[in-house]
Amino acid sequence: MHSFAELGLTDAVLDAVAGVGYETPSPIQAATIPPLLEGRDLVGLAQTGTGKTAAFALPILSRLDLSQKEPQALVLAPTRELAVQVAEAFEKYAVGTPGLKVLPIYGGQGYGVQLSALRRGVHVVVGTPGRIMDHLDKGTLDLSKLRHLVLDEADEMLNMGFAEDVETILADTPEDKQVALFSATMPRQIRSLSQKYLTDPVEIKVESKTATASNIRQRYLLVSYPQKVDALTRILEVENFDGMIVFVRTKHETETLAEKLRARGFSAQAINGDIAQQQRERTVTALKNAELDVLVATDVAARGLDVERISHVVNYDIPTDTESYVHRIGRTGRAGRSGDAISFVTPRERYLLRHLEKANGTALEQMSLPSVDDVNSTRLTRFDDAITAALGQTERVDFFRDVVAHYVRHHDVPEVDVAAALAIVVQGDEPLLLDPEPERPPRRERPERPERDRPERSEHRGPRVDREGNPLATYRIDVGKRHRVEPRQIVGAIANEGGLRRQDFGSIQIRPDHSLVELPADLGEATWDALRATRISGKLINLKRDEGPPSSRPGAQRKPRHKKA
Repeated sequence: MHSFAELGLTDAVLDAVAGVGYETPSPIQAATIPPLLEGRDLVGLAQTGTGKTAAFALPILSRLDLSQKEPQALVLAPTRELAVQVAEAFEKYAVGTPGLKVLPIYGGQGYGVQLSALRRGVHVVVGTPGRIMDHLDKGTLDLSKLRHLVLDEADEMLNMGFAEDVETILADTPEDKQVALFSATMPRQIRSLSQKYLTDPVEIKVESKTATASNIRQRYLLVSYPQKVDALTRILEVENFDGMIVFVRTKHETETLAEKLRARGFSAQAINGDIAQQQRERTVTALKNAELDVLVATDVAARGLDVERISHVVNYDIPTDTESYVHRIGRTGRAGRSGDAISFVTPRERYLLRHLEKANGTALEQMSLPSVDDVNSTRLTRFDDAITAALGQTERVDFFRDVVAHYVRHHDVPEVDVAAALAIVVQGDEPLLLDPEPERPPRRERPERPERDRPERSEHRGPRVDREGNPLATYRIDVGKRHRVEPRQIVGAIANEGGLRRQDFGSIQIRPDHSLVELPADLGEATWDALRATRISGKLINLKRDEGPPSSRPGAQRKPRHKKA
């Protein structure tokens, strides 16, 4: 296949594909789109980043009936991030199809937005299994007229404990629907799912052949979403870079992030698909001429960008597509020069990092967040360099030396004090150095007591805290050993649906018919709502605070036992 036009897609979809800059289909797209357009069920074995989102989205968009109000296509994804990205991809490919409605559904998002959109009517629903099951239980999602169902990252969904939810959804939707299953691997459980729910599927296996350049140093930083701006700011201060491109996922974020960087004193501008060509050209020219240091861009806006001055690329939002990753970091290391690529990875995006490393055959180097001492050392070095450079301007130094000498004679002030005062004038209200990071209070050592004074058992222990010192509480969920759950399934489901991080979890105790999980003591209302509706192994977890047995609570009295007569 040499072009998308040969695959049988509609004209509207072809126009959208051309609009986002795709020229030729990737191997998975060329192999997958024709059978999906024919209505065949399909199993696609492909790593994340081989272009599989377009492989299933483009044929679905070519076959939708916009007059039908009920959902016609459902895409199940393991995480909220992937669900949002897939929904955005559908909207991008549907730009030439006015009236088409796409709705992402995931835990942690308010029900009101989802319910009102469903009442108005949507054509494509993209969601996580737990939240989809919740809507089905409430009767707020009608899948009776579903024609297309896609399982994206099926192996990840099963690893996170969504197997029963997925099977329930497959069994409760129309039998004549088309099913496409995409997975990076084919474990026994995926093979069994395919044999049970897919009809004579076409099986396609595609290896990613995209490789990254050897002259680009590839690193990653584990960082929570709220820390990203601070992390980027510190990297900009500490890294010795010439020009930099920071890649984000959405057009809105390019403007928002560029504005935040400018407020912190960096020379930054945004480019995205909404910016006029003339403005784009001015911005790129400024980057080439060193009048601009940081460019915040989306994938589409940076296509074809070739600026030798770019020494660093930062993936502020890590891409799910390996080809996008390769194209992004290929903006640096041009003309035989070395380059640096840094990817921000949130705790719930580690699986994307594994996919990228496996697809590229390259292990990314983990880096640490630059410390306050690192930043301050860099600032002092630059301050010294600025003084040294100024001393090289002999004529101007001579002029200001006379000015300072005049002040010293008339005010009887040491020259070093005048120099310090001038530094204050130049620096303004912005402090030169960052405040030291607060030190954690040292752990109090309990005095040793004689053995005889130690109690047999402590009834009242101090409050538990997580790794960052935040208080934890014990919560009860209604799944246990008899439901065959494992700690990884509990962590995966609760983290995904409740928007929690791995470090937010304390101990997990799996009992016969329930489990006890330590989570932050101050769970927000939205998190409570999301977790109450979360399912593990197909069962509602029914989250609630665990108060322990009555006998262990202060002031509780044991009921007297009466002997039988």
